[in-house]
Amino acid sequence: MDIRSTVLPEVKILTPRRFGDARGYFSETWSAARMREAGLDFAFIQDNESLSATQGTLRGLHYQAPPFAQAKLVRVGQGAILDVAVDARRGSPTFGRWVAETLSAENGAQLLVPRGFLHGFVTLTPDTLVIYKVDNVYDAASDGSVAWDDADLGVDWGVAEPVISDKDRKAPAFRDWVSPFEYGVV
Repeated sequence: MDIRSTVLPEVKILTPRRFGDARGYFSETWSAARMREAGLDFAFIQDNESLSATQGTLRGLHYQAPPFAQAKLVRVGQGAILDVAVDARRGSPTFGRWVAETLSAENGAQLLVPRGFLHGFVTLTPDTLVIYKVDNVYDAASDGSVAWDDADLGVDWGVAEPVISDKDRKAPAFRDWVSPFEYGVV
């Protein structure tokens, strides 16, 4: 597995090797033992999937507040997304900075988003299937979002009028939001 850091050092791109032949390919997308060897020790407890029928569907920027904060390992089973992580840890030297990576079924890349980061994605193709692991349970009272189009963050989603939920339409601006995350606290 190829593991590389992004401009936000805690956010990683994991690209599994694919072993292919005339039938297709095989790929080991996650191995706890191999990740521990690489210094990435996550105890993922649940797999989630999201299907977006329309190109330009945007989901985010989402988080779960502590003690239900979640790390995520995101990949695409069908289609393609622009996947975004924003550092939301108060006191972090990269607070408010973001990274975006294209993940697709074709490239097999995965984005590892640690706790303390906002997460969102926009679909680049119709019928996009996003699959992600999380390391904590969902808690409705801890669920939150920040405005996807926040001018202070300036995330370049590459889409002018995305398809969004009511939750994301009503999300507060980054400057009006009080982050529940603190740098150095897991």
